Amino acid sequence: MARNLILSGGLFHDFAATSAALAGVLAEVGIESEITEDIAGALSEPSEVQLITVNALRWRMDQDRFAGQRDEWRFALPAQARTTLLDHLDRGGGLLCMHSASICFDDWQGWPRVLGGSWTWPKSHHPPLGWTGVRVHGTHPVVEGLRDFDVVDEVYSDLDVLPDVEPLASANGQPLVWARPVRRGRVFYDALGHDTRSYDNEIHRTMLQRAAMWLLKRPVTIMD
Repeated sequence: MARNLILSGGLFHDFAATSAALAGVLAEVGIESEITEDIAGALSEPSEVQLITVNALRWRMDQDRFAGQRDEWRFALPAQARTTLLDHLDRGGGLLCMHSASICFDDWQGWPRVLGGSWTWPKSHHPPLGWTGVRVHGTHPVVEGLRDFDVVDEVYSDLDVLPDVEPLASANGQPLVWARPVRRGRVFYDALGHDTRSYDNEIHRTMLQRAAMWLLKRPVTIMD
């Protein structure tokens, strides 16, 4: 059984619930997940898992709008943690990044190059949480044959996306999902997943299960 480390926790989301929901989705395809909110501690030594998932909102909160937030909510990613993530990719590991991962680790200039994009204050934004139609694009094995679908979620908009990123799914013209090789490993970003309703959608679940198989460099044979 493949092992997955879910880095969880942060503000404005029920990460305990969404990380548990994601772990359940991946368990259906034989992936065992460990969930931790101690991101620095979990990445303080070399990883022994095949998959690392970022389902968190941990960043410096330097913007004026967060000036009143408590200092313990502010987060900087230690140098060893960055090394652990890069070494994981160098060994051919997979990195699954959900929703607010594009806001995380803003003290690390290399993170957007790993992820393929980033939330940029104050340009990036999202409409209110609600129903949105997601369009699926292309013939990548993660999305091949999947239908467009409707989901209750946030549509992250005006992210800074690298020029070489090819969206696999979008909403309101905004790229939300992509997959890319990084070093010897693979990275998959899914901007959906604000709350557990996103994980209730069967097509979204199938896409995530396929993404996990692709990240693990296993055959993607999960059917819609």
